[in-house]
Amino acid sequence: MTADLPLAVVTGGCGFIGSHMVDLLVEEGFRVAAIDDLSTGHRDNLAQHDGSGRVTLHERDILGLEPGDPAFAGARMVFHFAGRGDIVPSMERPADYMAINVQGTVRVLECARAAGSPRFVYAASSSCYGLASVPTAEDHPVAPEHPYALSKYLGEQAVFHWHKVYGLPANSVCIFNAYGPRVRTTGAYGAVFGVFFRQKLAGKPFTVVGDGSQTRDFVYVGDVVRAFLAAARASIAGERFNVGAGAPQSVNRLVELIGGPTVGVPRRPGEPDCTWADTAKIERMLGWRPRVSFEDGVARMMADIERWRDAPLWEPASIARATETWFRYLGRAGAKA
Repeated sequence: MTADLPLAVVTGGCGFIGSHMVDLLVEEGFRVAAIDDLSTGHRDNLAQHDGSGRVTLHERDILGLEPGDPAFAGARMVFHFAGRGDIVPSMERPADYMAINVQGTVRVLECARAAGSPRFVYAASSSCYGLASVPTAEDHPVAPEHPYALSKYLGEQAVFHWHKVYGLPANSVCIFNAYGPRVRTTGAYGAVFGVFFRQKLAGKPFTVVGDGSQTRDFVYVGDVVRAFLAAARASIAGERFNVGAGAPQSVNRLVELIGGPTVGVPRRPGEPDCTWADTAKIERMLGWRPRVSFEDGVARMMADIERWRDAPLWEPASIARATETWFRYLGRAGAKA
């Protein structure tokens, strides 16, 4: 019977990575309580589970969670993905980001603690490292460049504090550049895949930042959620694990795989030339390694490209308007440095 299956809670369960986490947990024999306010997540991301009795959607804001929330009752594991993303909005509304990404995390931690302290895994962001040396290990100095990065780092510190003070068995998975089916497309200028796919569908040139030689440690979402499950099943706690493919790819390589003309837009201050996760720790301690190559991952997304038909269409002029705040604040910070 479904009720006899172990329960896992996934906050942000209708989002990009969260919905893939739900899929993996169902495959692994769990029933799942997915918590999402649907502000950026999509109910359709869980449609494949409709009628299965394995997934229950709890439509609520994490800031409204209270200890004793029934969604957490009997949970064996909690995976915390819910929060605010995107860099520019975080500079425009920093208080919102601190409230949701920090205080919202505390709300989820308290619900987990009241539910008997199930295994807890937090979705951290590699942006906390700032303009880091590469490959970047977990002990690299933290240097957030914008409020989004700061809010995610402070949320992670709350998780480790709950582990230290209350004994909550918690780990953190620090995600580098995750990509894959269902990758977020919001009204904010952000993830390169959504931008490029929509441009290709519209027959527009790809807006390449700078000369496109900058590299990112793109890691496929299926590999990411396997890392989260490994971190939940581990007998250790209080650890941060970097998750990346360990093989940075240039934006020009992505353009080559998708295929199409390009147009340049200015490079932005506070962006690293390269992101590159040192994954030695998670490989050694949890036995995790990426499985999906960049070429295979992009091909899987291209097979579902129509999903981005309704995504925002970005062009150089609209990108310039959308990133004015970025240049205003991070350009000033770079000048002072």
